[in-house]
Amino acid sequence: MYEEKCRPDYWTTSLPVPSLLARLANDEYRAPAYCKRDLLALDVLQRSATAIARRLDQNLAEYYSSRLGTAASLCAINAAAGNLFYRVNASTSVDKDEANQCFHRNDLVIDVQTHFVANHRTGLAGAKGVHHFIRQIAPDLFSGLNLETDLSIGEYLRCIFLESETSLAVLTSAPGAEDINILSNTEIAGTRELIDRLAGTGRLLHHAITHPNMPGELDRMSEIVDRCRPNGFKVYTLYGSTQDGGELRNGWMLDDEEFGMPFLRRAQELGVNIICAHKGLSQLAPTGSPRDIGPAAAAFPDLKFLVYHSGYEVPQAYGEHEIGEGQFREGIEQRGTDRLIKSLHDAGIKPGSNVYAELGSTWYILIKRPEEAVHVLGKLLLALGEDNILWGTDSVWYGSTQPLIDAFRAFQIPEEYQERYGYPALTDSVKAKILGLNAARVYGVNQGLTLERARNDDLAWIKQAVADFDQNCNGLG
Repeated sequence: MYEEKCRPDYWTTSLPVPSLLARLANDEYRAPAYCKRDLLALDVLQRSATAIARRLDQNLAEYYSSRLGTAASLCAINAAAGNLFYRVNASTSVDKDEANQCFHRNDLVIDVQTHFVANHRTGLAGAKGVHHFIRQIAPDLFSGLNLETDLSIGEYLRCIFLESETSLAVLTSAPGAEDINILSNTEIAGTRELIDRLAGTGRLLHHAITHPNMPGELDRMSEIVDRCRPNGFKVYTLYGSTQDGGELRNGWMLDDEEFGMPFLRRAQELGVNIICAHKGLSQLAPTGSPRDIGPAAAAFPDLKFLVYHSGYEVPQAYGEHEIGEGQFREGIEQRGTDRLIKSLHDAGIKPGSNVYAELGSTWYILIKRPEEAVHVLGKLLLALGEDNILWGTDSVWYGSTQPLIDAFRAFQIPEEYQERYGYPALTDSVKAKILGLNAARVYGVNQGLTLERARNDDLAWIKQAVADFDQNCNGLG
């Protein structure tokens, strides 16, 4: 039986798998294969969850989609890892009141990285790169969904607001020219205006995507600002890269004199002081590295640099000998978030300065790698400080964001890791900062007002928002 469970397709074809343990990916990285530890967690989970679901008169998919299923998943991850990385216990996976007490908080949650695909763009190149992954999720979990709309604005509003404790989200988009992207800058801005009109201000902020290495883009930045009024610019330094003899070429970096520095000067002139840069999840491509963050931040101290994915890279070695991140060490080849930390050290950027690490997709990948998660979060806390780490999910790619929020609330850095590596404790107050308070400060959000609006929102506006967007999307583009 164990050999059967080690088959690559066993857990994707035989049984439902909860989202926290599913092999999901997007256009930015390939899903890592299940390693021995993952298979052990799945086996532990399946045996306990089957009995509990039967007792509760639920099928596995229903159970896994609840907070009880989240607790069971985290218990299984603890068991496979041999340590209490998540503060949950067996009873949390059975008792709804205990599960709610374990996970629920009244804290502000601001998700600074969210996406959806406009319905009329599902056949374009930008959408095709991310659309396939939804089919890897357990079919029962998404029963009744139309695969042509599973990444649509309707799913976005369901996953981000209706089924989540997210108070405010920041809408962004993928790289690519506006005519092929999953959302144009005008559609991003139009979505915010639509939700402001229906739900009131304070539920959605937005970026504008810009590619400084595209001809004429620097000149177009003022028109983008006037037309879209973005809260920040989002850039992909990988964009424009081509494969040439095994080496990626033609991207750009924030500190290069041809594209990066002129872009930062222009952003500053236009009064857009938030620069969100995709760094990491690049298969170690040179222009996907965060090595340029330190020099750029030092050169432009009045700009805020939000490092999306924190420079993290999916481990390249899989199977029984999977290699993930560990303690930061000087003098060795840097990978993943270590490249960001070294860049900050070399540039003299201290904790609490103008660089922020964002956790979208990175946290999703790390959930079932809790020891690696300890190192990544511990290193970021030391290098950037507890005030400079931001919550993001990269959803709607992973379905409802609530399991990711709940897993983060339950996560801890065990005392043995604090003592051995000097990592700070991940206290509830630190997690509250990361989940929302830090982003509120960065984006100038009124914390109390935003939280009050979210608590009192009956979400009745969502159905109208979907209808209005679909009706007017051609006009927005």
